[in-house]
Amino acid sequence: MSPQHLTPQQALQKIKHFCAYQERCHSEVKEKLYGYGLHKAEVEDIISKLIEEDYLNEERFAVQFAGGHFRLKKWGRVKIRHELKQRQVSEYCIRKGLREIPGEDYEHTLRRLAEEKLAGLRREKNHLVKKRKLHDYLLRKGYEAELIREVVQRLQNEADA
Repeated sequence: MSPQHLTPQQALQKIKHFCAYQERCHSEVKEKLYGYGLHKAEVEDIISKLIEEDYLNEERFAVQFAGGHFRLKKWGRVKIRHELKQRQVSEYCIRKGLREIPGEDYEHTLRRLAEEKLAGLRREKNHLVKKRKLHDYLLRKGYEAELIREVVQRLQNEADA
């Protein structure tokens, strides 16, 4: 499929709708604009207009992305940080987005994920294999190794009690 060729004015109108529909990061919008057949100077000009008119706000994007992926997909901070970096979001905005995740909710979600996964592993007889599978699962979800160790230890202590 060849790229669309739009004038800068057409592209601006189209990209405004794209940004109004949901929060976007700069890299995503740039990619879309280049796909419309625009040149670097035109893309930079449109990006500036979008920022001025508040259609594009990377800080707002980071906060919404972090909160949404934590609440809906139960992702941990490590995975969220990685995904935001992949989208070329600034370190400042990444930190701001991660700060919006309440610590109490974060720990509660981690514990609930661990409990649910453990329930799914009840057929696994080997205790070490079960622990490894649980640990690996929580790491893939993007939680910090230290927090995982604490939660797994707490669950183990409760099971032994």
